[in-house]
Amino acid sequence: MADVEASKSLSGLLNGIAQNVYYNNSEITEELLKNELFPEMVQEEFKALHEKMKALLKSIATADMDHAQLEAFLTAQTKRQGGGGVTAEQAAALSRFWKCQRVRVRESLVAQSRWEPGLRGLSWRVDLQTAASRGDALHSGPVALMELELGRPGEDSEFVCLEFDEPKQRGSALIKNGVTFYPSQQRDSEV
Repeated sequence: MADVEASKSLSGLLNGIAQNVYYNNSEITEELLKNELFPEMVQEEFKALHEKMKALLKSIATADMDHAQLEAFLTAQTKRQGGGGVTAEQAAALSRFWKCQRVRVRESLVAQSRWEPGLRGLSWRVDLQTAASRGDALHSGPVALMELELGRPGEDSEFVCLEFDEPKQRGSALIKNGVTFYPSQQRDSEV
């Protein structure tokens, strides 16, 4: 029965560390974890256990270990001499935790590492413009319209609209994106 309680406490500790470190839940503190999961443990012992589990979890998460890598890593940790290794019970708790939480921890790490907004959506279409609708024959032809929806989770989206038309060469002038460039302008803009 004591083994089951110890296993539950270790699982709770790992989940608490993940809540605080990876899921940004500031309500889960080291003190709360000690009082709820290991009330009879001396503070120094708990701090050492907490730091060891946090460091192991960080190593596992940073490497995004698959099952085989995790087993090899935990086997090496159980064979370590001195106080730096883990017990078989701790290795089993880490293995169970990582099997259940790997995807969620990875998603959290990816989301935390993004500096720019992500692409939430993309829509596009091609319009055919006629000479009669534009007023001249030089700009008739297909136009691609693209709308990008950008944003971060929990924030409102921003929309970027892009319009592309086909560049056409007419005599010595280049018509690109609805703007006519003459040879002297091209040289000036290329410098």
